Amino acid sequence: MAIAQSIDKNPAELKDVPGWFPPLDQLLFTWFLERQEKGGFRGDLVELGVYMGKSAILLGQHRQDDEEFTVCDLFGGEAPDGANQAETAKSYSSLTRQAFERNYLSFHDTLPRVLEAPSSVISAEVKPGTCRFVHIDASHLYEHVRDDIGAARDLLLPEGIVVLDDFRSEHTPGVSVATWEAVLNRGLRPICLSTQKLYGTWGDPEPVQEELLAMLEERTDIGLSVQDAAGHRLVRTRANKGMQAPPFPHSRHYTPPEPQPPTAPAPPSVPAPRRPRSRARRIGVDLMPPILTRTVRRALANRSR
Repeated sequence: MAIAQSIDKNPAELKDVPGWFPPLDQLLFTWFLERQEKGGFRGDLVELGVYMGKSAILLGQHRQDDEEFTVCDLFGGEAPDGANQAETAKSYSSLTRQAFERNYLSFHDTLPRVLEAPSSVISAEVKPGTCRFVHIDASHLYEHVRDDIGAARDLLLPEGIVVLDDFRSEHTPGVSVATWEAVLNRGLRPICLSTQKLYGTWGDPEPVQEELLAMLEERTDIGLSVQDAAGHRLVRTRANKGMQAPPFPHSRHYTPPEPQPPTAPAPPSVPAPRRPRSRARRIGVDLMPPILTRTVRRALANRSR
């Protein structure tokens, strides 16, 4: 959780950047993006709502030559309406563009294209049909999410991927309504669901879904189930206990831990010396009762004659 992390310290690793981007979603982002790249699928990247930059940093790692990466966020600026302003003041009061840029530049040499504005400007700033991946994590209000989904549909290439954050959280019902409305009435096809995000496309989900299932079935750190609902195959995923995020390059501020001196081997164990038995125990005489002792001494004396 972001509140448990410092927002003033330069991050050494991706896990040091505040934000809600669990290992399962880091894995899914990486898998979808790498699948596109291996298949020669090119297109721009867009993120609506960046918070402190955690998912943007991962997305920036996958920007290919001649691709543009655009991020859009209010960064604490003027919201388009009162409800959005109240949401921003309550949940993102610590967000600043300076903090985002500092975190991003800890991992990358250059910034993405940054739009300090409401997400509603994205359709005018990015050409339609040019994107391969759009991540929506801006306002949680129904009207804004509905419009963000519409913008993503226009921006994406036919087989592009859209990711909708917080589609099932109890505190974001507006996202849930807008998401399932898009599935039922606006042509969005789910590919998979994580604990926080829905991954979908307006293209054919079956080829990518089959490849994803093959990958997931080989992993023991991810729980998997498949359900059918309203004509859609829903691939549900969850992280099992102990799941680790995929490897990611360290930031420029990373300092390797000091090497530990080698531990000297323990000396071989030496058995304790045996204590010599006492003369009385060796002879077996002095430990006897007095009467028997005299008898034995006399017998020993007669034997020696």
